[in-house]
Amino acid sequence: MPTRLLVSLYAALVVTAALTGSANAATIVKLHHDLPQDSAQQMGAERFKKLVEERTDGQIKVRIFPNNALGNDVEVAQQIQFGAVKAGLIPTAKLSNFDSKLELVDLPFLFPTLAAAHKVLDGPVGDKVADGLRHSGFEPAGFWDVGFKELTCNHKVTKPSDLEGYKVRVMQSPLLIAQFKALGANPTPISFTETYTALQQGVVDCQENPIVSIAKMKFYEVQSDMMLSNHGFLGDILVFNKAWFDGLPAGQQQILKSSAHDARDYERKQTLERRQQYLNQIRDSGNTTIVKWSPAQKKAFRAALQPVYDQFKPRIGADLVNQAQLQVEGMNNGS
Repeated sequence: MPTRLLVSLYAALVVTAALTGSANAATIVKLHHDLPQDSAQQMGAERFKKLVEERTDGQIKVRIFPNNALGNDVEVAQQIQFGAVKAGLIPTAKLSNFDSKLELVDLPFLFPTLAAAHKVLDGPVGDKVADGLRHSGFEPAGFWDVGFKELTCNHKVTKPSDLEGYKVRVMQSPLLIAQFKALGANPTPISFTETYTALQQGVVDCQENPIVSIAKMKFYEVQSDMMLSNHGFLGDILVFNKAWFDGLPAGQQQILKSSAHDARDYERKQTLERRQQYLNQIRDSGNTTIVKWSPAQKKAFRAALQPVYDQFKPRIGADLVNQAQLQVEGMNNGS
């Protein structure tokens, strides 16, 4: 066989192999979340990874980056928006700057139970709340639980006036800032990863977070009192980069969405099961006194926070807030 023909055949084989390798190469999806590796969020992320990789026969592989390894939530949200990161679990409060409808999730005392939160967020209201993210480059894939927020301070808080004049760390959220202003406090936005140091050095006096965050970030080491206030729900929303998601085959899109929902259900179960463990960890540390608010105390805070509803209902959409409230009331009435 002439040398020139052999060279041509070899070149053709190399090109074919390269094209085949490119076609068969797995898509790598970086998945961000802000909690440590032994959290329910990590377990949910691992379940998502397993399901996606199995259901796509390895065509999509998920790499998990816990504990803000890629940057804080706000930074990663921007990376997702522009495609540098493909997926992340981001607190709704930190995405509300992209669409104010997400502020519904953070309304104080809106959800009396996790079941109520799930009913609202997994249904038509939740779909409408998340839909606006698509205009900002995100593809939403369901709400995950972090839990009900509790208040920690270096003093006991049992009535709204107990917060007057105190500095409270909050996420960068207009609604959460307004929430603590309504209580006479001085809300101070600080990054989640910098909160421990801010509390330790007295930059702020108090903070709000679910028990998992208080335990895993060890905020109880630098706070003398934890109020079991359940004053607000903190949820993450799993988002993908929309341009990337839209470019996938329909079958892979469906796999990502179904795997996200299955992993969400698993993560919620893990979050609920671990709550008592985290509470025991905080109690057993001996550093923090745990105070449980009574129904009457919660009622006083709810009344003091009514101006937040008056201020933010028009921003979120009065119809949307009313629909959520009616669903919750329906559950309370057994309907």
